[in-house]
Amino acid sequence: MNLTEWALLVALSLLWGGSYFFVGLAVRELPTFTIVAARVGIAAVALHILLRILGQTFPREWPVLRAFLIMGLANNVVPFGLIVWGQSHVASSVAAILNATTPVFAVIVAHYFAHDERLTPARVLGVVLGFAGVAVMMGADAVGALGLQAGAQVAFLGAGLAYSLASVYGRRFTKMGVTPMATATGQVTASSIVLIPLVAFVDRPWTLASPSTDTVLALVALGFFSTALAYVLYFRILATAGATNLMLVTLLIPVSASAFGVVILGEVLGVQHVLGMALIAGGLLTIDGRLINVLLRRAPESESLE
Repeated sequence: MNLTEWALLVALSLLWGGSYFFVGLAVRELPTFTIVAARVGIAAVALHILLRILGQTFPREWPVLRAFLIMGLANNVVPFGLIVWGQSHVASSVAAILNATTPVFAVIVAHYFAHDERLTPARVLGVVLGFAGVAVMMGADAVGALGLQAGAQVAFLGAGLAYSLASVYGRRFTKMGVTPMATATGQVTASSIVLIPLVAFVDRPWTLASPSTDTVLALVALGFFSTALAYVLYFRILATAGATNLMLVTLLIPVSASAFGVVILGEVLGVQHVLGMALIAGGLLTIDGRLINVLLRRAPESESLE
């Protein structure tokens, strides 16, 4: 990836890292499908307005609309539902560890379904290093909690697999000539259409107590920042950097969460945070490949000098 793509990936990690905080607030008062529907519904409205401001047209061809529906199910309805439900049963630190398995799925899925993203030793090593870094950052308590409340934790793994499949499937929109903005708008619109009857049948929101101001603000931030804006970056990265590189964002999310804690809450970084970030950085550099290429080029030079 080039410098711009790395910058976009970091920005995406900040936006998605905040989603765990916003969901953590919302699950105290609202059920799963209501939260997910509000998230994609707010994002759909915001993106349609932005699409109009930018002068872009919304695609109406049936093959594109069908692709929006599939992408919405794989990238929003299924993973968002599993994550929100899972966060109501396990700690956010455990959720971050399990979410960081997404690149593992991405490397495997991309190997079999994306011909230009083959499985390499460097990618496998990089993912292992990154996942180890996440586990170190989260601490022994979070790692020790793995295996408890198995149903919720399987839900996070399922969300990671869904994200990986969606990242490979989503590459077709570039070939269809659909812009990242239109793709982001289309998938959250399709997700909203699917979720409206589901919410009405399962959650019956008209029977729920009115949410607090904090919950409403959390939903707005979740929909606008962690979904609408995030997906604009998501499809921009996917179009140029590929599915495997895109899923590296889940390794950066714990780093961004720690950064939020230091800057906003005045928290202090411990040794495990520094070590974990170092492992994650090493994993990302290994997957990127350029560090290894530099070392391999220098090795023969050193041997010749000897």
